[in-house]
Amino acid sequence: MNTLVIEWKHLDVEGETCDRCSDTGDTLIKEIKSLNETMNEKGIEIVLKETKLEDADIEHSNEILFNGISIEEILSIKVADNYCESCSTLINADAYCRTIIYNGNEYEDIPAMAIRHAAYKVLGLPADEFERPIFKMAPTSGCNSGGCC
Repeated sequence: MNTLVIEWKHLDVEGETCDRCSDTGDTLIKEIKSLNETMNEKGIEIVLKETKLEDADIEHSNEILFNGISIEEILSIKVADNYCESCSTLINADAYCRTIIYNGNEYEDIPAMAIRHAAYKVLGLPADEFERPIFKMAPTSGCNSGGCC
């Protein structure tokens, strides 16, 4: 079985992390579970590696690497930063944390679509596959759509 290692770097202060990193972590765990459901049948296992950072390395907090390559390199994402009240509280100093600009929107936490997009790209899978929703809606045409019946 082939393995894709997704590394999540985040600030850790006595077991606590900031709100935006926490949101990214929650999203990442859900995406890895979903990806494994799809990828295991293709002979691919997705593994999460968590790297806890000290405040001296805060500029690397909320980074995600795919087999050692950053998500921004994989998807040509722009990285910026803004004031993070949550990190500031954790480290007792003003903190400016990473944001990403993905598909024209700025995010403080890394969205599921970006994680999935990067995973598919690293694995060499067609981009149209990652864009498909996991759950498909029933067709809205026919007698049950409030039309003819």
